[in-house]
Amino acid sequence: MEESFPILEYLPNSFKEPGEQEYIQFLWDAFGSNYEHEKFQFAILPYHMLYMSFVYFSVWQIRLMRPTDFLHATIFQKNEKQIMTGTSPFTLYRVAEGEVFKFLRIIGCDEDQIRPFSNLVGERNKLAHANGTISCANQTSADEKIAEILKQVRAIQSHMTPVLHQCLKSFLLDSATPIEEREYEDPADQIRELLVHKNYFSLKDIEACRSFDLQTMRDEPQFEQIKVLFDEFVALYASEFAT
Repeated sequence: MEESFPILEYLPNSFKEPGEQEYIQFLWDAFGSNYEHEKFQFAILPYHMLYMSFVYFSVWQIRLMRPTDFLHATIFQKNEKQIMTGTSPFTLYRVAEGEVFKFLRIIGCDEDQIRPFSNLVGERNKLAHANGTISCANQTSADEKIAEILKQVRAIQSHMTPVLHQCLKSFLLDSATPIEEREYEDPADQIRELLVHKNYFSLKDIEACRSFDLQTMRDEPQFEQIKVLFDEFVALYASEFAT
């Protein structure tokens, strides 16, 4: 079961609404309980829902950073209004599961890259239908499905780096002001609330942003303040990545 833990590193560190965190915890508990009791077919169902939750959080970050592109991508969605006015990443459940992956085209994923992501929905459906077959009956089968899910999670995450760096850059530009003009006097609070919490950052998102090339902002007039804030961000989460 330890092989399944990495998915938690791709899910948010904190949530805007208590119900969102409760939902993720519910799915994780359901997965763990069924796995431990060797109900592997039923364990994969909530694990797949954790995968879809990761996808929703990723697409939500795309929406935040590429609002115009996201708006254009929703034009032909029958639930366009609900999607655009939604206040939670879980609003994206209104998009057909196989279709939500198409939003990844905004960040440069082509059809061949998207297909393995969406194929997992079909694999999940085979487990969820009452077809009289237990197709995931042992730990080996379950672990193979978990490994495939994690493979696609890592692939999606790899495409998210430019969006995450854009998010970090926007935060640094907005926050590189005198302390008395910031929302939070403590730089750590500013980072936790307006970068990590506001944007549903996961541990993997934080890791991706730690590799941001700060020198690309060296021509900004407030670069010294930007550097101080970035160094604070790196130091704040240093223990998470200590080897």
